[in-house]
Amino acid sequence: MAKFELKLPKMGESVAEATVTNWLKNIGDTIEADEAVLEIATDKVDSEVPSEVDGVLVEILFNTDDVVQVGQTMAIIEIKDDAAPASTATIPETTPSINDVAAVAATVTAAKDTIATPVAVASSEDRFYSPLVKKMAQKENIPQAELDTVQGTGKDGRVTKNNMLVYIKNRGAVPTTSTTPKVAAPVAKAAPVSVNGGDEIIEMTRMGKIIAHHMVASVQTSAHVQSFIEADVTNIWNWRKKVKAAFMSREGENLTFTPIFMEAVAKALKDYPMMNIALDGDTIIKRKNINLGMAAALPGGNLIVPVIKNADQLNLVGMTKAVNDLAARARDNKLKPDDIQGGTYTVTNVGTFGSIMGTPIINQPQVGILALGAIRKVPAVIETPEGDFIGIRYKMFLSHSYDHRVVNGALGGQFVKAVADYLEAWDINKEI
Repeated sequence: MAKFELKLPKMGESVAEATVTNWLKNIGDTIEADEAVLEIATDKVDSEVPSEVDGVLVEILFNTDDVVQVGQTMAIIEIKDDAAPASTATIPETTPSINDVAAVAATVTAAKDTIATPVAVASSEDRFYSPLVKKMAQKENIPQAELDTVQGTGKDGRVTKNNMLVYIKNRGAVPTTSTTPKVAAPVAKAAPVSVNGGDEIIEMTRMGKIIAHHMVASVQTSAHVQSFIEADVTNIWNWRKKVKAAFMSREGENLTFTPIFMEAVAKALKDYPMMNIALDGDTIIKRKNINLGMAAALPGGNLIVPVIKNADQLNLVGMTKAVNDLAARARDNKLKPDDIQGGTYTVTNVGTFGSIMGTPIINQPQVGILALGAIRKVPAVIETPEGDFIGIRYKMFLSHSYDHRVVNGALGGQFVKAVADYLEAWDINKEI
């Protein structure tokens, strides 16, 4: 018999941990491959963790409400030797024999004989290494075990090019002992909150705590700057009013403003690809695909960001179906981990709650997020060949938050202006 380690799988970009919400199996229960063993929750989505093998659950390592890191073992499943998957490490039940020890010694000797040969390095479940970092490690003959000790300063502790340069420079140096005592920096403490007899104390939810942590981390990571622009969407308002009934009859879908706005954002990202990037330490990652995150409300009041993959390749019908599907499954708590992975830029509709504009916080590791304000009927100056006059127009504010470390004011302003231009140039006679 052998034992299989059931580990917390990767749950998507920027997700490093999850909370155990419910064990679906008890110790002693028989488990089939692909059968759900437990339920977990992250700040993005709730999900189930299935077993990769047939066997019997013999050990549970975490309790309900415990926080588990990606790659940690959560449970042990006992399996038959002939059923053990080749790609999965098993835990032997018996003490190694003399022959096993001899085999290990022979392996060590062979390793010493080939020590001059550069060893391959790879990302592990706990650490991600970029192709550049791997190439530097191989060039300097840094083995996997040594690379795993390099301290990273990038996003989620990733090792950057600068980290490698510093490590290589100091590699093998003898550390010196400083005689100057170090003074610990003062730690800022939150001011105490007084509680009166009539006050109600409410514990933050698990998701609320995680979201709060990520919001603070984003503000501390990115230099947030905002650009605002007002767009005249009268043509869009009148066109939608004219076609929405026929669209519902033909497609069986409700035509909202969101897919129209998403289409404009996708076009603007194609025009300005340096808004469709991510920052990893000092390295800029220019995304190939345009995957739009769409902030959606959950039943409990929190927000989640499902992702529309390859949004620039969808026509308006396809965009409408994608938006409606993700929004409906978000409301019903039926989103899957893949639905919230891979976003390259995010859009949030603050106008849903009546706000005319907002200053949203960037969804890391992206570098920009666009807030759509409420559409308002306002008096405006209308320019015509015969002169200017005052008329009633439908207008909205677009609020663009971007990371000033890599996006300057010109690019941030030009991008949101491009979105507004696409909206204002809407063809009132457009057919779909």
